[in-house]
Amino acid sequence: MLDFEIRPSRRCLPDADRRSILNAPVFGQVFTDHMVTLRWDSERGWHDGRLEEFHNLSLPPSASVFHYGQEIFEGMKAYRQPDGSIALFRPERNAARFNASARRLAMPDLPVEVFLRAIELLVRQDRKWVPDGAGTSLYLRPFMIATQPTLGFTLPSNSYLFCVVASPASPYFSVGTRPPALTVWISEEYARAAPGGTGAAKAGGNYAAAFLAQRHAFEQGCDQVVWLDAAEHTWVEEMGGMNLCFVQQPADDGPATLMTPALTGTLLPGVTRDSLLRLAARLGLGCEEGRISVAQWRKRCEAGGITEVFACGTAAVIAPVGQVRAADTGWTVGDGRPGPVTMRLREELLGIQYGRRPDDLGWLRTVCGPPEGLTSVERV
Repeated sequence: MLDFEIRPSRRCLPDADRRSILNAPVFGQVFTDHMVTLRWDSERGWHDGRLEEFHNLSLPPSASVFHYGQEIFEGMKAYRQPDGSIALFRPERNAARFNASARRLAMPDLPVEVFLRAIELLVRQDRKWVPDGAGTSLYLRPFMIATQPTLGFTLPSNSYLFCVVASPASPYFSVGTRPPALTVWISEEYARAAPGGTGAAKAGGNYAAAFLAQRHAFEQGCDQVVWLDAAEHTWVEEMGGMNLCFVQQPADDGPATLMTPALTGTLLPGVTRDSLLRLAARLGLGCEEGRISVAQWRKRCEAGGITEVFACGTAAVIAPVGQVRAADTGWTVGDGRPGPVTMRLREELLGIQYGRRPDDLGWLRTVCGPPEGLTSVERV
């Protein structure tokens, strides 16, 4: 049985200062009063779990994470419900993906119940940091890093640190308006991931390798970069750090189909992606996991076969795509604005996450108990 020692901070931010932050939270800029830490080594396994004051980490310059990039993370949110309670959205999926990432990078699995308990401990302790404004949430960032002080590269690290931090977040799009459609740049020079690589893992190195292409997209006047397959630079895979979805209209008057690139090992298996596919089926849409080339994307848009495109992920939820640009081509998706299917799916998903719609799929996990209910040691 694993213990989490509770060490509440004696220097919590004053209520007035916290309320000022929560009135206009900025994603990833301000963090809550506490954090959760847990350590692993090859002799003791997981041990020394703590909920403690948010603080800087102290690591030797020779720690493996600095030299060989053994690091993984997750992104998830806690949502304030209409009755004032707080819920997580499908956290078991994040726990499973965290372990899949860990296995790919030769890091130790973290038992699902321990992952979930660590998240819940932090949310319960810092529940006052969960905003209640429209579209706001508490963003949670669990991560694991290699800490063995060695420059050797023969074996993976023999010690690791797991940590959870939290930051209040505002809505990605303005509440009460149609989200703006993005202009995207198709990268034909760089690739995000190759078969057999780490594309399906949520590893920091994947994102570090994306910065150059993203900067190139900005220089072309675009909001995001679209990644193609590494072998042929032909098949569409992801947009930035999000999954892509295409709304296809049939030739007859039948229902539209939501198509998204299949999980081939080079794409991140998004929790939002999976949720939207399930919601789309419930709304009477066809669902397809396949592949689409750049040429097919353009041709189908011009012929009216593809009327909407959007990216999806935890931070943005749904990000509509209105314009597509590449080195020698460009086109408009639909009328260049967010379409009805995109908006309906966004409304359905947010409705469940914020408790405005019935959770008959059992996706919400209520975080139980007020902070005052914590004992000196929490066990899982």
